[in-house]
Amino acid sequence: MYSSEVTNTTNILVKVGTTVIISNFDGKILLERRNDNSMWGIPGGSIEPGETVSGVSKRDIKEETKLNVRITGFVGIYSNLAAGRIVTCPDSADRVQLVDVVFIAEIASGELRLSNESLDLKFFERSALPTVSVPPAITHSGLFRRKTKQYLLI
Repeated sequence: MYSSEVTNTTNILVKVGTTVIISNFDGKILLERRNDNSMWGIPGGSIEPGETVSGVSKRDIKEETKLNVRITGFVGIYSNLAAGRIVTCPDSADRVQLVDVVFIAEIASGELRLSNESLDLKFFERSALPTVSVPPAITHSGLFRRKTKQYLLI
């Protein structure tokens, strides 16, 4: 499903999405085990026409986790093809280059619950993150392991 090889860019779409790094009061990181590929990743989703990046972040987190979040920081924008940013969509067979805008947020309200997009939602200790993760979770694994609230663009 994920690849870093691009041999022909003619039929590759570019898809911009957001992901949100959410930690709980213990400093654990929330990850979602995705329904489409059974892999762990950072919750988030694709930008729809007319949406802002902060708006889609809040909307998708609410849809996927039932949590309301407050955006507290910006991590970066990720498009590096070497990090597995080319995806073959299982439902359409489209090849897509993923561009992720990554934010940090805190939980404002709500109770963590599964949606139909998730097999599981779990807060992980920074030192015990799952090894099989989807981008951009792979890119951020080093950042997650730090205790700091400040994340740097890499």
